[in-house]
Amino acid sequence: MRRLQVYTSLWAMQPHDQSGIKLPYDQVCEMVAGAGFDGMAIDLGAADVAVARKVHPNMVAQGLTPLIVAFPKTIESLDETLRMAKDFGAPFVDVIGQVMPIALDDMVRVIETWMDMSERIGQPIQFETHRNCITNDLYTTLQLIARLPQMRLCADLSHYVVDREFWFPLSEHDLGLISQILARSDSFQGRVASRQQIQLQLDFPQHQKWVALFKDWWREGLASWRSRNTTGDCIFVCELGPPEYAMTGPDGREMSDRWAEAQIIQGWIKEIWQDLEADDARANKA
Repeated sequence: MRRLQVYTSLWAMQPHDQSGIKLPYDQVCEMVAGAGFDGMAIDLGAADVAVARKVHPNMVAQGLTPLIVAFPKTIESLDETLRMAKDFGAPFVDVIGQVMPIALDDMVRVIETWMDMSERIGQPIQFETHRNCITNDLYTTLQLIARLPQMRLCADLSHYVVDREFWFPLSEHDLGLISQILARSDSFQGRVASRQQIQLQLDFPQHQKWVALFKDWWREGLASWRSRNTTGDCIFVCELGPPEYAMTGPDGREMSDRWAEAQIIQGWIKEIWQDLEADDARANKA
């Protein structure tokens, strides 16, 4: 059986909207569960292990599955995070590796060591497409996945749109590069970017071309995942970060309601999944 599981991020909930108020963890978890999310990512770049252990019981109480996002600064430090994630029952650890050799061969050795560590501990990992980490550059990441067939990705395409400063509309060549990333991705993260901004407001008219592009990519990614998996959970994380990810006006106030936007993206992803289910059902009848 295949399931879509839509998460949000603890980082995105601290604060969750323009009020700037950081709610207590029990209230955050109640809100997230009440809005129909299946889990919540705990970002160890924005928090620490102590926070993860503090919020985890509140997630359990609300039936939310934890996902650990790790920023290991040494090869060895991922070990402890993997063990904690396994204790928490996390489906995988999302690795944003801060060990960043320049040479591709050295990168390969780092990735291989982390994958071996994952297998030894019995806790799956995925490598997020993210700036300022070992997968910083799209071209290098494409070389890594070519060298390492077992390397699995978590696709946050916003980082590559900004990093490569893609012109709109994207060329067929560039779209093909993104398709290669999606074909190796086992989970996905949701925010809409442009070539100059990492996180756009979803309802501004000037942003609609980028919204449409990302929705197309999410559909392609979910369809690719379904073509490769007959069972299991497909995880999509709505990750709309607070300032300075979120744009602000001269008064410092955010220009949109991220909590409302996270639920909008959640609705889009569920609708896309349902459409793909219907497409499969029609194909099976034909």
